[in-house]
Amino acid sequence: MKRTLILLSAGLLLAGCQMFRAEGPQAEAELLPTKGNTAKGTATFTQVGDKVRVHAVVTGLTPGQEHGFHVHEVGDCGSGDGMSTKGHFNPYGKPHAHFSTSERHAGDLPALKADASGRAEVTAELDVMTVAAGPASVVGRGLIVHAQPDDYRTQPTGNAGGRIACGVIRRVAS
Repeated sequence: MKRTLILLSAGLLLAGCQMFRAEGPQAEAELLPTKGNTAKGTATFTQVGDKVRVHAVVTGLTPGQEHGFHVHEVGDCGSGDGMSTKGHFNPYGKPHAHFSTSERHAGDLPALKADASGRAEVTAELDVMTVAAGPASVVGRGLIVHAQPDDYRTQPTGNAGGRIACGVIRRVAS
């Protein structure tokens, strides 16, 4: 009985530690519409242990449609069409794939699924990327919302169409 209580207590302590992982550095992006589009929103990136929690809210999307969502190489939205962000952020030379696989671009994010009013909200914890300094850091990169769904197969972009919103991921002062 005593041994069972000790094991149970140890298990609860470990579970508690998992629930209260220390949060690390944060970054955020303000997404603004590219020329001729209406999509806009915000995204935050929070380092939580060895993963990054991404939370985004975007409005002005095509109602009821899925939209590709990716971190791109360059933090430059100056072109007006989002093309100055270049390709998907891919520091390890992996193929484009679904965000749930480890063999993917660091910039492959979950799709934005717009509701009937054109609003989407997504929260996910992802590996492969970091907010902390290093080769997989998203800080200083571009963030793009695409016009179409990501098919997670077509290389190297997922056939997600035009770029309808663009933002630069910037570190949040701590």
